[in-house]
Amino acid sequence: MTTSPASGVRPAGTDGGRLGPITIWGAGAMGGSIGAWLKRAGEDVRFVDVDEAHVRAIRERGLAITGPVDTFTVHAPALLPGEVGPGLGTVLLAVKAHHTEDALDELAPRLAGDGFIVSVQNGLNERVIAARVGEARTVGCFVNFGADVMEPGVIQRGNHGAVVVGELDGATTGRIRAVHALFRRFEPAAILTGNIWGYLWGKLAYGSLLFATALVDASIADVLASERHRPTLIELGREVMRVAHVRAVAPEGFDGFDPAAFAPEAPDAEAAASLDRLVAFNRKSAKSHSGVWRDLAVRKRKTEVDAQIAPIAELGGEVGVDTPLVRRLVELVHDVEEGRRPQAWETLDALEA
Repeated sequence: MTTSPASGVRPAGTDGGRLGPITIWGAGAMGGSIGAWLKRAGEDVRFVDVDEAHVRAIRERGLAITGPVDTFTVHAPALLPGEVGPGLGTVLLAVKAHHTEDALDELAPRLAGDGFIVSVQNGLNERVIAARVGEARTVGCFVNFGADVMEPGVIQRGNHGAVVVGELDGATTGRIRAVHALFRRFEPAAILTGNIWGYLWGKLAYGSLLFATALVDASIADVLASERHRPTLIELGREVMRVAHVRAVAPEGFDGFDPAAFAPEAPDAEAAASLDRLVAFNRKSAKSHSGVWRDLAVRKRKTEVDAQIAPIAELGGEVGVDTPLVRRLVELVHDVEEGRRPQAWETLDALEA
């Protein structure tokens, strides 16, 4: 996807100093983790979530962070969406991709005149947000750290991972410098980029691999290390990179994933080496399974596949790039969601077939 100039006038926002009150809309694994670190660092943070039990737990006991990265508890306001008033300034939107539209129904009317939304999500949700509130009020964000909600009010952060922010048109503004400074309070190595779409497409390719690993009742590392399935996984990544290439996107690498290794002309050995690095990265994480796997195996709920992976095939079709493995992956995830197939190696075999 090529980027277009931000429509309308970019909100004045900030001159590069600290941002005002921060609303975390979606206080689950990603949003809750980021918000907890920001609150502990002294930022003015409030949490908004649709999960009544989670909101109640935060109100009564605070939001607890566990895991190998750190252990602490913060106390901050926690609200249901209907309890939020108007005038929202800086909003970190961290709901699941397929809940973006519903969140915007509640959020967009409450956005202040100079307010803006940072998409702390997987997929290309910046497109959806910008269609509702305008590109000038939408900030791109890419994250790759691991976290899970263990119970209401408790989040485990499993590791450090890439965190990147950028304006959709690649500009370096006072606003994006302030957003970058904010995210560095969560992850000191956070990156400010002029190519946020490149990172988002890189994550789409890696995300397709994560969805494939979720077809199996095994860890991310174990599936990525499977020699039998590597040709299929490599071709899956290549399909995504073909779409990005034709759409004039320059994908960026992160945490061991090298998009250039999955370019159509790259040798298999380069892609295999990238998978080896991803195996090593994931073996070091306390989060051994993806959020997709958790949705299927633990929470027994719909995944983000239609909002995150299916658009790859749609965007490919617009430019004449066929993506049969991507389309098959979406079908197989639906099969597992609806109980037609188990989470098992045989289901991943069906992707290969």
